Amino acid sequence: MRYLVTLKSGPMDAPPPQALMDAILALGAEATASGALLDTAGLAPSAMGGARVALADGEITVTDGPFAETKEMISYALYQVRDRAEAVEWAARFLRLHRDLWPDWEGEADVLSVFTAP
Repeated sequence: MRYLVTLKSGPMDAPPPQALMDAILALGAEATASGALLDTAGLAPSAMGGARVALADGEITVTDGPFAETKEMISYALYQVRDRAEAVEWAARFLRLHRDLWPDWEGEADVLSVFTAP
């Protein structure tokens, strides 16, 4: 099963600590070697060229970033795993790195099942 994990963060006043970045790279290498991680990337803040395209009442509107949400989507990872529990565990491991190596950081990960053709 494929799962998309998105990471959202509150405002960041400083770049992540190097120890966190090193740990993220190691976790990504482990996930890739296990065959679970298919793709991952960081995302630029919505203020840097982001747009929201919406459909409401038959009208399509485009809103330029930055978006009003208090948390900004900052990265994603696409996993091929046995089940939801395994995808949640990868996401939890990623958040534990943030907790342990960047104590003031707050954010959340959404784990979403990817539809596949029957």
